[in-house]
Amino acid sequence: MRRSVLTVLLPLAGVAALTTAAITKPAQGFSLFSIDQDIALGNQVARQTDSLYQAKGQLMSRAGNARAYQLLDGVVKRVLDNGNVKYRTQFPWDVKLIKDDAVQNAFATPGGHIYVFTGLVKFLDNESQLAGILGHEIAHADRRHSTQMLQKQYGTSLLLGLLLGNRSSGQLVQIAAGLGQLKFSRAYEVEADKYSTIYLNGTRYYACDGAAGFFIKAEKQGGGGTPEFLSTHPNPGSRISSIQKSAQQLGCTNRSVNNTNFTELKRIL
Repeated sequence: MRRSVLTVLLPLAGVAALTTAAITKPAQGFSLFSIDQDIALGNQVARQTDSLYQAKGQLMSRAGNARAYQLLDGVVKRVLDNGNVKYRTQFPWDVKLIKDDAVQNAFATPGGHIYVFTGLVKFLDNESQLAGILGHEIAHADRRHSTQMLQKQYGTSLLLGLLLGNRSSGQLVQIAAGLGQLKFSRAYEVEADKYSTIYLNGTRYYACDGAAGFFIKAEKQGGGGTPEFLSTHPNPGSRISSIQKSAQQLGCTNRSVNNTNFTELKRIL
């Protein structure tokens, strides 16, 4: 049984009370929050994010878009079940569609809530590219980049206050509204790119340089129509070569994927 939020938070009643055992160190930087706290924070941010896009009439419900979610969930599940997602069974890993064809973006909260704009899906050419971007966002959550960047941008005390319930709802709204524009460090981006290839390789289905296909197309497009994803995930040039190199080392670049479901997903969105 999952412990209560209050019980989970007792060790973090103050930053000074943290012990070495309570601090985890991912590949880049420190996280001052436990996995249960990642989940609790992610749940709060996700509820507020849902509310923001519902108010705009843009959050696509599962009940009203069952087939679209069936097709998208199939890709997400295949990526998640690759055998290399550390918190596969702990995080909820739900995905939600935001109806905005003008925005080509995706983002993930701490704890594995994933948001995908319809404009991104329609921009992509094939299912391996979609799987590559999803793998990238899954990596940001699973490697705990999202939590660490929120710590850096808003401060540990504010996030802790939200978890303890002694911060204003306005601050939660601010975090939710800015999550899609959260800029990750180059180190985090490189790591998320690498894990995207690892995840896709583990599917034994997708060409694991799928994310590179997105960056190549975005780089060619350029100009004012450049996808918003690049504003928060910059420097595509060197990243393309890094993704391709990783995929070549893994030997999974030439997989042929059936795009029938992906084509249907694009059509019905």
